[in-house]
Amino acid sequence: MSKDTIRQYGNLLSALLALIVNVLAVTLPLNGQSTAEISDRFQVYFVPAGYVFSIWSIIYLGWIAFIIFQFLPSQKESPRLRRLGHLFAISNLANAAWLVCWHYNLFGLSVLVMLALLGLLIASYLSLNVNRSAVTRLEYWSVDVLFSVYLGWITVATVANITSWLYFIGWNGFGIPAQAWAVIMLAVASLLGLAMALRRRDVGYLSVLVWAFIGIAVKQAPAPAVAISAWIAAALMLGLAIFSFNRRQTV
Repeated sequence: MSKDTIRQYGNLLSALLALIVNVLAVTLPLNGQSTAEISDRFQVYFVPAGYVFSIWSIIYLGWIAFIIFQFLPSQKESPRLRRLGHLFAISNLANAAWLVCWHYNLFGLSVLVMLALLGLLIASYLSLNVNRSAVTRLEYWSVDVLFSVYLGWITVATVANITSWLYFIGWNGFGIPAQAWAVIMLAVASLLGLAMALRRRDVGYLSVLVWAFIGIAVKQAPAPAVAISAWIAAALMLGLAIFSFNRRQTV
């Protein structure tokens, strides 16, 4: 069996495992508690409304599209997918591991796993040279869009995960109010969005930030400082997404 075949089936089997664990997390649920129920225990402000998590359905569809695409005969020896190597497969294992940690209340470990997942997706994004490689329309939608959206969401999820863990351990935030920290985190995430707009013109990544920030604004409506900041950040990211789209159309 060739290395390319091993890579292809490694991607397939790891994606199936991650999908199964994600389904079990909802249907059982794991350890008798849903992901949302656990999240609601933490009185933090960098958390979006529940409907925002439906973005996972788009990510799952992206996984399926990517798996099918990489099995195309023309893609078996793709230099681009060879550069990606086993990063996607390992990220799927990290995805499944995070759910186990979260559902079994291993919140500190969940942060480490989430950081590992974020690192794997950054490495994948750079290996694929997303939004900078000359690709067909099919490859763009099957590869580039997936890793843009996935990285965007895990960026937001990492901040939320760390924030929840800090609340869990009783960190006082150096005396800075929790709402102020949420505003700071929104500003940091917005700077990441600005970097993606200027360096990659990544509409997918920016669209995820728009989606997440609107969700935070809706969820945190009783906290005006956070909600207003989230609406402003969402508007800025939308503007950057439009800018990035227009620039992509003219190059």
